[in-house]
Amino acid sequence: MQQRGYEGFRVGNLWISPPVILAPMADVTNGAFRRLAKRIGGPGLVVTEFISTTALHYGSAKTLTMFDITPDQRPVAVQIFGADPAIMAEAARIAVDMGADILDINMGCWVPKVCKTGAGAALIRDPDTACRVVEAVVKAVSVPVTVKTRPGWQYGDFATAKLAKRFEELGIQALTLHARFAVQGHEGAVDWALIRQMKALLSIPVIGNGDVNSPQAAARLLEETGCDGVMVGRAAIGNPWILRDIAHFLRTGELLPPPTLQERAEAALSHLRDLAQSMGEGPAVRHLRGQLPLYFRGFPYASRFRERISHANTIEEVQRLIEELFHAELTACVPA
Repeated sequence: MQQRGYEGFRVGNLWISPPVILAPMADVTNGAFRRLAKRIGGPGLVVTEFISTTALHYGSAKTLTMFDITPDQRPVAVQIFGADPAIMAEAARIAVDMGADILDINMGCWVPKVCKTGAGAALIRDPDTACRVVEAVVKAVSVPVTVKTRPGWQYGDFATAKLAKRFEELGIQALTLHARFAVQGHEGAVDWALIRQMKALLSIPVIGNGDVNSPQAAARLLEETGCDGVMVGRAAIGNPWILRDIAHFLRTGELLPPPTLQERAEAALSHLRDLAQSMGEGPAVRHLRGQLPLYFRGFPYASRFRERISHANTIEEVQRLIEELFHAELTACVPA
């Protein structure tokens, strides 16, 4: 079954195809995970972790390592957050110098430590500052500027509708809408009807986000809202194949078989080894203790792996755990 024209969409001078985007996620979408997602296939665009413009302003070396943009990831959007227009513009220029193909402004993060600084979703409640931020960033860089936001702060208050129109007039090239209000965080129901309403308001591409957790859900979101692309977040943690699966389903209407245990083990170890190249072995193992078990969801001994990896500090220990706990299944995956 061929799906309705979901080849891709244009953001400024960039063609995003497939119309499947890996969402920005703190502590997740580092360079190692972005590279893994692209190798497996599926995303037409990947987005960095959100990057503090204040940290960039003060020259944080650690923050600079968060870019980690390599040719095999492109196109790459860099997401920045902050509330000072001048500092946001400065950070945008740094991001472009570091290789950003697209500059995305975070106006959707609901976490208190971000919002108390006036950044993230707090900008929805300060429309004038939000517009000054957008104007400053658009003027500062030559690459396309986009915004990721939520419908509003309080449930039922679609405040972003008018704001998004102002952003479009100021020159943003696309908008991503997570269909939960800021006070909901990641809880409660998404309202995809709000994405449909936003699409009707704007002439620029609108990307839908929120509960895109299967190929069928992605197709429904596109069909029900008319949006131009889908953004996948938490469903991709430990399961980067979902991006490939969505892209394939949108193109053909067919579901791909799930990855084998062998493929999952290889991907988990590849993710870990790549991250160790930039972070160091011990820090990489500790960083991924919560994520690596998600590669093995649904398999026997997955919970035991989660328990035992909490004591691992080296790649060799992680590899040995995988081989010990999943030995029977891994052996069965290897052709005779």
